[in-house]
Amino acid sequence: MAEGYCVRCKAKQPIADAVEETMKNGRKAVKGKCPVCGAVMFKILGGKAVAAPSSMTPAPPA
Repeated sequence: MAEGYCVRCKAKQPIADAVEETMKNGRKAVKGKCPVCGAVMFKILGGKAVAAPSSMTPAPPA
């Protein structure tokens, strides 16, 4: 479970009902709710989202 900072509680809390999303710029993030006060929590994860690897392999040289 992801842990984030709740601005309403002013403390680190585990993110309840966490859903991983991809932002417009390609970065991953986790969005959910604070289990104490119910405020929306949002945590940006490191790195950019990686596209699914294609099953196409280059043909061997002839």
